[in-house]
Amino acid sequence: MNQVLFVVEEADDGSCRASAVGAAIHTEADSLEELHQDIRGAVHCHFEDGEAPPLIRLHH
Repeated sequence: MNQVLFVVEEADDGSCRASAVGAAIHTEADSLEELHQDIRGAVHCHFEDGEAPPLIRLHH
């Protein structure tokens, strides 16, 4: 896998949620800036060392 795509949605309370397409990676945060950081961390936790895709894309 050379990339992972996240679908980003805004919740009713103003927080942001992201779910990866084709992988069981989900995260949420209070702001879009925090969500970007959380997504990077979630991707690196999900994959073994050295196997995380080099490209993370977000679809809003």
